[in-house]
Amino acid sequence: MIRFLRFSDAGFAENFREISERGETTPPEVLETVQEILNDVRKRGDEALCEYTERFDRLKLDAANLEVSADEMAQALAAVDSETLATLQLAADRIAAFHAKQKEETWLSDDEPDIRLGQMVTPLDRVGIYVPGGKAAYPSSVLMNAVPAKVAGVGEIVMVVPMPEGVVNPYVLTAAHVAGVDRIFKLGGAQAVAALAYGTETVPKVDKITGPGNIFVATAKRLVFGAVDIDMIAGPSEILVINDGSGNPAHIAADLLSQAEHDELAAALLITTDETFGRQVAEELESQLQELSRAAIARQSIDSFGAIILARDLDEAAAFSNKIAPEHLELAVDEPFELLPKIRHAGAVFLGHNTPEAAGDYLAGPNHTLPTGGTARFFSPLGTEDFVKKSSLISFSAEGLNRLGADIVKIAELEGLEAHAKSVSIRLKKS
Repeated sequence: MIRFLRFSDAGFAENFREISERGETTPPEVLETVQEILNDVRKRGDEALCEYTERFDRLKLDAANLEVSADEMAQALAAVDSETLATLQLAADRIAAFHAKQKEETWLSDDEPDIRLGQMVTPLDRVGIYVPGGKAAYPSSVLMNAVPAKVAGVGEIVMVVPMPEGVVNPYVLTAAHVAGVDRIFKLGGAQAVAALAYGTETVPKVDKITGPGNIFVATAKRLVFGAVDIDMIAGPSEILVINDGSGNPAHIAADLLSQAEHDELAAALLITTDETFGRQVAEELESQLQELSRAAIARQSIDSFGAIILARDLDEAAAFSNKIAPEHLELAVDEPFELLPKIRHAGAVFLGHNTPEAAGDYLAGPNHTLPTGGTARFFSPLGTEDFVKKSSLISFSAEGLNRLGADIVKIAELEGLEAHAKSVSIRLKKS
């Protein structure tokens, strides 16, 4: 049964700490295992990849069939009905349209006649996308990672996806086709991250790795950061719903369960100013849990990391939301756009009673790869900016350098860097 808390309770902070600190630490044995795998793949390449794939995914491969072939892709596409294909295409089109609005362009200013300054925006040459496999397959993860990369102009998109016992998910491969993924490898786990980060005889080294995964994948991404860029370290999923007693309790319960079914560490939270409404949501949770195929996972999540929190008013609810910076925030209130200015930190905000979090997960358009575990205080959703880099552009004419040169020399001399100073002074015209 979901717990009830009040902000005014003396033990509130202690009771909530169990929820907020879930999944924060990486067990030493996981770190050790992941580091060993990274080192091994870096040293032995394809040979190590094939060994780990056989051990963990029960799939025997050699270098020749690590990559999904054209025939395998054709078989996957043939297995997907036209209606599903149209839905995946619709989602891809909406994601592309939204992310196209994020694109930054190269610019060069002429504010000063003798100096030109600007910024060059360059797409990354190659990115790697990790897509979960195994227990669950997520075509939406393919679209949310690959489509923004394509919109940004990335040269080559490489995808890795585990295929335990050789089982190919046709929807994942079809989503990759729709999104324009260039190459796909039958790899998962830390070994897949290592292959993307360091390259092997078969898998090309990438510039950046994006996409969600289990604790081994997340740890591997953290450890290879620096050799490549990464999007973020994603933790367990979470949703916070703020409610003022309006709306349908069954809808709120369904939204909470939509996150709880992800995994046992997911957090599903409701803050409401109406205790009666909160009790109705709790009853609905129990009722709807009986109908879920993933009821055992959702039950453990709700019992361990779920809560209905009673607030005095919406100001108190918004202040707490900003403190925990949730991945998903639903403003299930009568006037959501009036409450929105009080929200500072959230991965995505869903406004109004007709905007379930699942709409953003799949088809609305904004990215569903969001910061978790309070990192929305300083991280943003995945977007086109994650797939480009920027270079500063600086051009001085002789007149411009002569105008500012003495000041440049002065700063260089303040720092004791004589050669810096001379590289400017040697160019200056003598008065």
